[in-house]
Amino acid sequence: MTIEATASAVEQPHAGRLTDTQRMLIEQRITNEKPSTGAAYLLCFFLGGFGIHRFYLGQKGTGAVMLILGLTIIGLIISGLWAFIDLFLIPGIIRERVDTLRHRMTIEAMA
Repeated sequence: MTIEATASAVEQPHAGRLTDTQRMLIEQRITNEKPSTGAAYLLCFFLGGFGIHRFYLGQKGTGAVMLILGLTIIGLIISGLWAFIDLFLIPGIIRERVDTLRHRMTIEAMA
């Protein structure tokens, strides 16, 4: 068996499996598309009372609630506390978004 034949045999996906190249491309796309943890923390620190970090992380519904709350004094206090709690939740939100991206891209690659 030649080297070319061996390489093509390695790249042939089995039923329901991705090739190494497809997995590498998916991981590269995830790296390019995932939100930055540092940017999320900066947005949360400076504009967290208005939920801007939630919009950045793709959580538009809760971001809108925080933005509306942030327009009143009492609501700003509530959303400020919410933003403080979000400082601990940001890594999990990003991890969940990466898992969702990976799942979606894997399904696209297998189709």
